Order: sequence, then structure tokens, then C-alpha cells
Amino acid sequence: MAEAFSPPVTVALTGASGAQYGLRLIEALVAAGHEVWVMVSKAAHLVIATETGAELPARPARLAEALAERSGAAPGQIRCFAREDWMAPVASGSGAPSAMVICPCSTGTLSAVATGASNNLIERAADVALKERRRLILVPRETPLSAIHLEHMLTLSRLGAVILPAAPGFYHQPASIDDLVDFIVARILNQLGIEHRLMPRWGEAP
Repeated sequence: MAEAFSPPVTVALTGASGAQYGLRLIEALVAAGHEVWVMVSKAAHLVIATETGAELPARPARLAEALAERSGAAPGQIRCFAREDWMAPVASGSGAPSAMVICPCSTGTLSAVATGASNNLIERAADVALKERRRLILVPRETPLSAIHLEHMLTLSRLGAVILPAAPGFYHQPASIDDLVDFIVARILNQLGIEHRLMPRWGEAP
């Protein structure tokens, strides 16, 4: 009998800096027992290799294997989809419902989602999340922000998306880069309503 997982969460990694956030989010979702649907843009593969030294395979099946090994996922817990896999469940509102997180989210992807471009599966999946009123979280990592970026963020916020910039706080006195990464991932999990132990909530004892 196949192992039963908690409802799937879609994670898309695009070409902004901050690949560590997306990879750590996948690990946290796996640890929480969720099925994880993953999409990685072409630019994200380059960023991942640059920032982490990990050269992940491009083919979905091999990518799923590599991410499963990295995160300790059970067989079948991670599913990966190609950039133009229009038969993937995330490509249609009639597919299985799934919250979606674009982490990190490039400003190019932000623009495409805000304007409904749907030129690839990541953009289409986000479009589906918006039209179906599903949870959509975008984690931009860019500075400074132009008026174009801000207008697109405002548009998406008005449509119901959550804009969660990769801007970690320091009040928890981080001792490592991992602590800073976990700060953002914890905020994402909070928005998804997923329990975690990455860091205590404000007012809780550490």
C-alpha cells in the first residue's frame, strides 16, 4: 500500500538569489509529512549550482530522486514537473487542489504572474492558484525595488496572493546562515498553517 501523505504543496524555484530558501522549504514540508510538487526553472538550476554547489538534474524523474535523497523524503513523496508539462495537475483548476509557494520568486516571474502570462508551467500553476482562490505565496528576493516591482506586488496582493519578501529578522539572534534561512521558511509554513519547530513564535519560550 502506498504511503499516505498530507495534502500536496507546490514549490516552485525560480531564478532569483536565495535558492537555499526553496530547498529548505522542501525539506521542511517533507518533514511535516506533506507530498511536495516541485518545479524548477532553467535559471533556478544555475542559481542553485552557484549558491549551493549542488547541480540538480533537469529531468523531472531524476530531479525528484535527487531532492528525495537530499530531504529524506519517502518514495513518491516528491513529484517534479517539467517546465512545459501541461498535463501536470497544477496546470488546471480541475487538478488536485494545492497551495503554491514560489520561493525564491524572481521579478520576471512576479511580472508574469501579475499579468497572467502563463508562458510556462510555473506561471500557469500560479495563474490557476489565483483563479481558484487557492493559497499563493511569493517570496521575492530583490533590492532595491522599482515602481514596476512594487506595482506588481500590489496587484498580486489585491488578488489574494501573499507577498513574503526574503527579509529575515534578527531579533531571534541568529547564530548562522541556516538560522536566517529558517526564519523565512518558518514564516512560509505559518502562512500555510503547517506546524513546525524551526523557531519559536513571538512570545513563546525558545
